[in-house]
Amino acid sequence: MTAPHRSVVITGLGTICSIADSPDTFWESLCDGTTSISAIESFDASGFTSQLAGQVSAKVRDWVPKSYRKATKVMARDTELGVIAAKIASDHAGLLTSGSDEGDTGFQINPARTGCQIGAGLIAADTAEMSRAVVTATDSSGAFNTKEWGTEDDGQAGMNNLPPLWLLKYLPNMPACHVTIIHGLQGPSNTIMGAEAGALLSIIESTRVIRRNAADMCLTGGAESRINPLGLLRWDYAGRLAESVADADPSEIIKPFDPSSQGSIMGEAGGMLVVEEETHANKRGATAYARITGYATTQSINPTLPIFDEDPADDEALSRAIDIAIAQAGLSPQDINAVLPLGIGDANLDAREAGAIRRSLGDHAETVPLVTLTERIGNTLSAHAGLMTATGALILHHQHLPALTRTLNNSGVYTPDKNTPIQHILICTSSLAGQCSALVLSKI
Repeated sequence: MTAPHRSVVITGLGTICSIADSPDTFWESLCDGTTSISAIESFDASGFTSQLAGQVSAKVRDWVPKSYRKATKVMARDTELGVIAAKIASDHAGLLTSGSDEGDTGFQINPARTGCQIGAGLIAADTAEMSRAVVTATDSSGAFNTKEWGTEDDGQAGMNNLPPLWLLKYLPNMPACHVTIIHGLQGPSNTIMGAEAGALLSIIESTRVIRRNAADMCLTGGAESRINPLGLLRWDYAGRLAESVADADPSEIIKPFDPSSQGSIMGEAGGMLVVEEETHANKRGATAYARITGYATTQSINPTLPIFDEDPADDEALSRAIDIAIAQAGLSPQDINAVLPLGIGDANLDAREAGAIRRSLGDHAETVPLVTLTERIGNTLSAHAGLMTATGALILHHQHLPALTRTLNNSGVYTPDKNTPIQHILICTSSLAGQCSALVLSKI
């Protein structure tokens, strides 16, 4: 006998980024057209190609129970952002968990029926921590020596000079680990590494978990920070960053879907959601911001590798994901009222993404409104699609588009028809490693 269909809705939004530390301030900033990219402050970036970023000022100690503050000492920045975003999402959904503040009221979760899926990146080690150990593993000339780093054959065990529990700070599953411990979540848990697609892959996995009746709700999304020396270098070498000095005007650098765009800029963020089975949400009186009606994931060839004689006109795998998600939602391309694409400002990657949207939406692609976040907060990688999904849910809930909305055939500001209801939104993204995801949100 076929199991009954379990509809999944979004009931909580956790948005922590350079323009906001709550769903309300996030929406206000989007509507105001706020951008917050500025000179990197967390370290001296004067020798780096890219010296601008979207930065978060929040401190994780302010977002965890007093009994858990000692554990923040072994949290990398990515984990901190995931923990903060999860707390914001849980509170926004009106949940009571073991991570709630004393005196809070709300819906007491069933831990065994609450899961957690989080998109994460390759967490970069703190250079100071690493350097203090590396300098103890050098040879007589002062060069790093792998033998001195290890313990075999009378090695000097330089690696033992890393801080205690060092590895536990930088494992990619640590954001999900801390979130599940803090909130007492005992349902299905997973960490998905997919760069810019990571959060969307996790949201889709959470939806599947709920639809197969393994949980009633999940904390899901992503978090990442590459605003550190190693993270910034990696993405510079990947060819994803624009040259930018500390006093440059970011609006002249990042121009999504504009051929004159100079490239992308990093940001750090956490984008988490509470997704919930719709009947369960209704019974507890939760506010549902959007319904998840279609989704798909595909894999493409890494778009940054120089393996083509000519750059392809579109990302066929992303187009397939879009097609499947729209079909699963029972819609046609013309039913999509707005698109939230990645749009990181890299001219080649944006052109491929635009080609995929055109392939899937046909003529409708030229006029459908596009909402992008990168020019406001930078490319926040594993967090980005979590923030994109939160944006889509807020658009459906408030029934209007934020500032800086554009179209593919015109990089200027889009002027919406206020008489046209917004019923369905497409969220789609490719990624550095080629994972592609698409999600359709529909109005409740």
